[in-house]
Amino acid sequence: MASDEPKAKKQKVSAEKKTESPTKKTHAELSPNSLFGMGNPLLDIIAVVDKDFLDTYSLKPNDQILAEDQHKALFEEMVKKFKVEYHAGGATQNSIKIAQWMIQEPHNIGTFFGCIGKDKFGDILKEKAKATHIDAHYYEQDEEPTGTCAACITGDNRSLVANLAAANCYKKDKHLDLEENWKLVEKAKVYYIAGFFLTVSLESILKVAKHASENNKLFCMNLSAPFICQFFKDNLMQVMPYVDVLFGNETEATAFAKEQNFKTEDIKEIAKKAQALPKVNTKRQRIVVLTQGKDETVCQSDTVETFPVLKIDPKDIVDTNGAGDAFVGGFLSELVMDKPMDQCVKAAHYAANVIIRRAGCTFPEKPDFNLSSCSVMSSALSCLRKP
Repeated sequence: MASDEPKAKKQKVSAEKKTESPTKKTHAELSPNSLFGMGNPLLDIIAVVDKDFLDTYSLKPNDQILAEDQHKALFEEMVKKFKVEYHAGGATQNSIKIAQWMIQEPHNIGTFFGCIGKDKFGDILKEKAKATHIDAHYYEQDEEPTGTCAACITGDNRSLVANLAAANCYKKDKHLDLEENWKLVEKAKVYYIAGFFLTVSLESILKVAKHASENNKLFCMNLSAPFICQFFKDNLMQVMPYVDVLFGNETEATAFAKEQNFKTEDIKEIAKKAQALPKVNTKRQRIVVLTQGKDETVCQSDTVETFPVLKIDPKDIVDTNGAGDAFVGGFLSELVMDKPMDQCVKAAHYAANVIIRRAGCTFPEKPDFNLSSCSVMSSALSCLRKP
């Protein structure tokens, strides 16, 4: 990280206050299924296309849209006409696979639940998820096709078309409640669900969140998008009392503040007010982590702390779409090992910095992340402790 970062005492993120310093986990001591994610799995289909293809489907060169009826044939045509790359995608699944990539070994640290179709794209998605060494257990149904996200690249532009399809069909009673699946949930120590899943299965989120709270485990959530804060506010606020770590970016935070009548657009103040919202598990104090693109990351618990991001030449930025997912994945990779806040944020910044240099949420074979070579970041946070 930047050499001008302040130095201060490091404090724990994930543990409640104790009289002795707990032994920190190493990669080798981590157990499979320690990290659990649940969300909307999408098969990312990436290809360099031509202008005629964009015109056929009325796509702008640089845009992000949800697929409409006119786009349904796009995905198959893209595969037939162009050389495509496939990747396991979707916000939560991206974060879980990034966390696994940062950890490397042992494999299957991350578990992921979501819904796919019984089709060709579903088979490819299972194969690609397995290749990232996460333990994906999908609810497979045949009413809707596997969700896809087409990334149509023309020059430096990237037009994204997402078709959620099967991702919208997750059923608590058909998957989460099954004994063999719930056992995987119980094995986890840290849970992460992006806000997008609030539109799919609130009851599934609440079951996982309550389990985490009742067993004094860490439940993490992401605001994910302004429309979640606005149009799914009631669902979000049903889950908020169980949230131990809340993620978001400045745009989402501002939308959240407006809906919650915080009467401020100041990111630090928003973090403070969000941190103070009612919480069920008082053994852990909520942490609020808000990113601001190239500007400093704001973290709030007892006090507010800011962390500068890694510098990058604008010409080296290829694609910022996966930056938020990568940030969370990096953060979770250290959190699941009980590392202090400064290391969680440092790993988050590193992961985001890697991903924005590449097309899609993709990464090299191994991370080049060495905490000992980075300057120590300040962390005056009394994180998630008993009051």
